[in-house]
Amino acid sequence: MNKLTIYFEEPFWVGIFEKVESGKLMTSRVVFGPEPKDYDVYEYVLQNYSKLKFSKPINMDKTKNKKINPKRLQRQIKKITKAKGVSTKAQESIRLQREANKLEKKKKSKKQREEEKRLKFLKKQQKKKEKKKGH
Repeated sequence: MNKLTIYFEEPFWVGIFEKVESGKLMTSRVVFGPEPKDYDVYEYVLQNYSKLKFSKPINMDKTKNKKINPKRLQRQIKKITKAKGVSTKAQESIRLQREANKLEKKKKSKKQREEEKRLKFLKKQQKKKEKKKGH
């Protein structure tokens, strides 16, 4: 089951793609910028859905499917479509994805700093050797 929810998050319009496969939820967040028209969203989905990077799968809560009174079901559907935008599971998934990206970026920048430090040290050593050769 796939779902796209678009909402306004100051100052841009944001889309949350939710994909459920075998009881696991994966999400992806896309910033649209100005308010997208229906045909813009449709075109974006057609062109970029395969390129989306979804978060790691999160287990969904399994609830038993019991028979619900049709009127109650209608009220629940109306309530969900009216009030609820992005599911809390999707928000949790996006938060975990951000944290993972943050850790990855931190490791990468630390490695880069260490490499720069090493190069600076080697340059300094080379300069010392050059000074000694002159005497």
